[in-house]
Amino acid sequence: MEFTFETPAVEDLYLLQTRDMAIRERKRVLAFAPEGTMKNIYLGHGIGVSAGAMSGRLVFGLDEVTYWRDKEPETALILVRGDTVPDDIKEIFAADGLLTARGGVTSHAAVVAHRLGKTCVVGCGDMICDERDRMVRFARHELRSGDYISIDGREGSVYRGYLKIEEA
Repeated sequence: MEFTFETPAVEDLYLLQTRDMAIRERKRVLAFAPEGTMKNIYLGHGIGVSAGAMSGRLVFGLDEVTYWRDKEPETALILVRGDTVPDDIKEIFAADGLLTARGGVTSHAAVVAHRLGKTCVVGCGDMICDERDRMVRFARHELRSGDYISIDGREGSVYRGYLKIEEA
């Protein structure tokens, strides 16, 4: 809710705009299938803002989305960015998930991904994204375009590799 007032009097309080925000319920909640210890594939943690667990290939741009859609149409694609801006809408729309190094629950990436129903983790401070060289670094691991990564849009965890998904 955005408001302003011109004097201390109640009649001079004006509502400028309001937005209806509701938490969207999903019929299915997806989670990673437990497979022993996941400690050795854990990469980092951010803020889970949308949907459940997802495993897919890393992509950094629309050209890579097009390439993988042609080569492996059934494979989920996770767009990785340092942060997003409104100009990234085509890439966000084309990908299945989104992972950013910066941002919070009200960031551009979080709001857009939530509205589009995409799995999303933002604010992953352990991640350094190099979009130009199409690679992402976590403490001891480096992943490149096309590598598998797994993100949990509920809890914010990020894992290396492909993890099986099940209904929670």
